[in-house]
Amino acid sequence: MKFFKKDKRPYPKSFSKRLTWRITLVMFIVMALASYILYEMCYQLIVEGSELTMRYVLKSEKQSIHSTISEIKAVSVNTAPQIEENLDKPEKLHAIMKQMVELNPAIHSCGLSFIEDYYPAKGHQYCPYAYRKDSSEVVVKTLGDKNHDYLHEEWFTKALASEEGYWAKPFFDDIDHTTPLVPWVMPIHDRQGKTIAVLGVDLALQSLREELSIQAYKEQIFSGISSQALSIFNFAITKDGTYLMHPDSCRVIKENYFTFCNTSSDSSDDELGREMCENEEGDMSSVNIEDEDLYVRYRAIPDTDWSIAMVCSNALINGVASVLGILLALFFMIPNLLVVIFMGRHFVKKAAKPIQQLAASADEVAKGNFKTPLPPLKSRDEIHQLRDSFEGMQHSLTTYIDELKETTASKAAIENELKVAHDIQMSMLPKTFPPYPERDDVDIYGKLMPAKDVGGDLFDFYIRDEKLFFCIGDVSGKGVPASLVMAMTRSLFRNISLHVSEPNVIVKALNAAVADGNETNMFVTLFLGVLDLHTGVLQYCNAGHDSPLLIGKDVRTLDCDSNLPIGVIGDWAFSRQEIQLESQTTIFLYTDGLNEAEDSMHAQFGESRIIRVAESQLVDGPVKPDTIVTQMEEAVHHFVDEAEQSDDLTMLAIKYIKNGS
Repeated sequence: MKFFKKDKRPYPKSFSKRLTWRITLVMFIVMALASYILYEMCYQLIVEGSELTMRYVLKSEKQSIHSTISEIKAVSVNTAPQIEENLDKPEKLHAIMKQMVELNPAIHSCGLSFIEDYYPAKGHQYCPYAYRKDSSEVVVKTLGDKNHDYLHEEWFTKALASEEGYWAKPFFDDIDHTTPLVPWVMPIHDRQGKTIAVLGVDLALQSLREELSIQAYKEQIFSGISSQALSIFNFAITKDGTYLMHPDSCRVIKENYFTFCNTSSDSSDDELGREMCENEEGDMSSVNIEDEDLYVRYRAIPDTDWSIAMVCSNALINGVASVLGILLALFFMIPNLLVVIFMGRHFVKKAAKPIQQLAASADEVAKGNFKTPLPPLKSRDEIHQLRDSFEGMQHSLTTYIDELKETTASKAAIENELKVAHDIQMSMLPKTFPPYPERDDVDIYGKLMPAKDVGGDLFDFYIRDEKLFFCIGDVSGKGVPASLVMAMTRSLFRNISLHVSEPNVIVKALNAAVADGNETNMFVTLFLGVLDLHTGVLQYCNAGHDSPLLIGKDVRTLDCDSNLPIGVIGDWAFSRQEIQLESQTTIFLYTDGLNEAEDSMHAQFGESRIIRVAESQLVDGPVKPDTIVTQMEEAVHHFVDEAEQSDDLTMLAIKYIKNGS
């Protein structure tokens, strides 16, 4: 970009280029490049090291588990001949079971379950059983009653039919019902080779878990980098997904890995489960398990249908890489950073001196001293251009302040004139209530609240020849034009109704007067009524206005013909309607500023709310005009709350009271 003086010649030097090349560019290139290289090196080192470590640790844990289960199998196979030799001495079988538990710490319990009625004297079922009560005591007992009916258990029938032993489904200890066990079961034969019993040796899953080098680690670490919980732990499942090991001991045996997968929308955890059940070993770099992104390495346990997995949080790997990268950056980059800071400070201080001088001059201008002299500058760069612009701003501000003073004075005069217009408009409307305190046959109350200083709503009433002439109207639009039409309409109503008593004739004359020369196409919705105070007969004409309510024993809407507003078509024929009012009936008239009042969500007050408010006033007997207007005003203000009033709001209530009632 080139900067020009007033004579259109470019400035020979650029302040932005000097500052950018000497400070920002040097700092950005050196710091960004070094940080990127260090971070990439650390990240790759940590990731590869973590994967290699997990591979060797998992291999070691697999061998440890396989060694334990192989020991269980070997003990079972070696004990089988001893059992077969003592089949004719059932009293020695308890001692054999106890010996197996005492000599092998990995065995929690073992039992010898015979086929049905093998020892008739011992009962229908017979199972010598020994279990480890604590670290120093082994208890022997006999199972085989209704609480331990093993004859139809899957592990028993399957073992009887098999030639070799196998690892059955895990279960909870029948004694304390809390210790998770996994049994190795194998058939026992008599001397004729017939299968007559099943030897079950139970391995405590807790002891298997304690042999692992990594049991469970899930803590809040690297809190300065991440607030996420970082994890590294093991878990093991059977082929159907049942948990054999898990950091949360409450899940062991009780819960299934695939149950949690089905509740997750992510498919990576389902894929991991299938891989663990189908393949011997493998890994997955990004698995979402219970809303945590994990790296998983797994291996199958030989001679079983189990699979063990080692899990490490990707956030943990990334966190370690970030920490190491930051440490290296601090140790190797601080000297370079200090050099950059020293050089940058020197050049910035030198370049910012003219800016400081301009800032001091700007402070004086901000105080109102627009003629403050600006500092002279020798450089021909952006700062010099800023000085020239600032000088032009001084002249513009001086001109603007003078114009603003004139505008403010004009606005104040307009506001004063609007206030006078408001006072004149309000003076044209009835403002003394009750208007006829000497009469006991009618009670009237009205109120107008313009949305602006002046508005287009109107209401008026007076009594002539024992008839109450009244009207309410709403001029299209707002502000001064609407207020002028409102004043004209109110004056015409008074003048015409002094000589005419039929409401439709009065409205027709009003329509002709407003429509004549109506170049602005403004119109007025109007309801005009004539109430005979002797008979209670109400004659009325509606010109496009909202139908009023009749509030007596109940609340109902007055039936009104569809007529155009006045001022639309000059020769429109308006209809006249008539109704007999009962004593104590109140006519409630309003403009659309009531039913179309909106809250902050643009919902309207509506006719249904108007009717509900009116009905609520019937509880205490016949309503009073001032009460119904006041309650309606409070209801609409509560509805709109803090929303700005968008339209003029006018209400008029007339209560007819028949003489003698």
